[in-house]
Amino acid sequence: MPKKKLEYREVYKSLYFPKNIKVLEIPPMQFFLIDGKGDPNSEAFSEIVNNLYTLSYTLKMMLKKRKDVLDYQDYTVFPLEGVWDLDQAGRNMALLDKSKFIYTMMIRQPDFITKELAMEAMESAKKKKPHPLLEKAVFTTITEGWVIQMMHYGSYDSEEVTFQMMADYCTDNGLKRVGMKHREIYYSDPRKVETTKLKTLLRYRVEENLGRE
Repeated sequence: MPKKKLEYREVYKSLYFPKNIKVLEIPPMQFFLIDGKGDPNSEAFSEIVNNLYTLSYTLKMMLKKRKDVLDYQDYTVFPLEGVWDLDQAGRNMALLDKSKFIYTMMIRQPDFITKELAMEAMESAKKKKPHPLLEKAVFTTITEGWVIQMMHYGSYDSEEVTFQMMADYCTDNGLKRVGMKHREIYYSDPRKVETTKLKTLLRYRVEENLGRE
């Protein structure tokens, strides 16, 4: 009897859809990822996202035809994620300049996916939909560890309000942020959803603030 389809919205609800600010430990996860830099409103950014979905759906469709995959389970493709930072010049500027962004866009893959299966899908995608960015794609495991996360509703440009709430929570609970990078998980397509209805999970690494008075 085939396994029930893996729906991340149900199986990993507490991980992806917190009702309030939440501190938790993120387990190791596997991703297809592509690095980029510059304004996320550019065509270059869109191309990175498109190629990540190409890889993810190529793998999903490939698995449907296979009968030899250990622990295979049909699944809903996971949401797009991005880890964001600024280059040195951007960090020294008083005003945010999106052209100074450095980012890694990624899509999680199920735990049963092996490196061999991922590489097979990558080669298949390169043959069916060749693109220079597919040569830069990577399949790897990422372990975030302890993080704080909160759902943000609305424009990406208003995320600072949510980040401030997260910072206040850390101060009140003896936590401190680790590094300047942060992760965003996207549940809405800005091309199809009104800006006020966008839903984005914000997350960054934390540790206990041992120097707290």
